[in-house]
This record gives sequence, structure tokens and C-alpha cells, in this order.
Amino acid sequence: MTYFFVFLGGGLGSLARFLVSKFSGQIFTTNFPMGTFISNMMACALLAVFVVLFTSKSAEYPWIQPLLIVGFCGGFSTFSTFGNETFQLMDSGNHLLAIFNVVISVFVGIGLIYLIRLKS
Repeated sequence: MTYFFVFLGGGLGSLARFLVSKFSGQIFTTNFPMGTFISNMMACALLAVFVVLFTSKSAEYPWIQPLLIVGFCGGFSTFSTFGNETFQLMDSGNHLLAIFNVVISVFVGIGLIYLIRLKS
């Protein structure tokens, strides 16, 4: 059943990432890959919340980690797209925007997890 929960969560997370990217593309007009940034930051925040809420309940609810933490957050975040979009920014001459993408994604992502887990 663990594999099924990872599969289900990953599919739902990927669908959520697709929708966030689609809607953010309609809202923001920028060269910055806003959809990927938003979905990755939301995935970081959700992962931290899930860890805080469910770590102590893992024996009681063994499906939570594979469904939400591994599956959903893994499908919702995307390192490969982040890497590709950063490369595309560099390839098109937007070196500063590429560096900004890397720096803000790493610091905000880790910062969100730190702040949420610190508050618990």
C-alpha cells in the first residue's frame, strides 16, 4: 500500500504544480519562472507543516508520510524544472535573473521550512 500512497500523492502533487504554473502564468508577466518558484515554495511550506503535524502520529497513520510528504510534496515541487528554467535564463542572457532564481529559491525554501518547524 505504501507504493500506492506515494503514487497517488505524487500524481496529485504534480497536478497541483501544473495548475499553479498555469494560473501564475496568467497572473504574472515576467521572465522569472514564477510558477515553479511558487509551487516549490508552497511545497516547502506544506512539507514543514506535514512534518510538524504528523511526525508524532506516524505509527498511528503510516500512510501520511508516503501520501503527503513523499508523494504530494515530491510531486508538487520540481527540481528538474527549476534547473531547466535556470539554465534557460542563463542561455538567453538573463544571468542576473538566473542567479536571483537560485538564491531566492534556496533561501526562501529553506527559510520557510526553518520558520515553520521552529514555530512548532
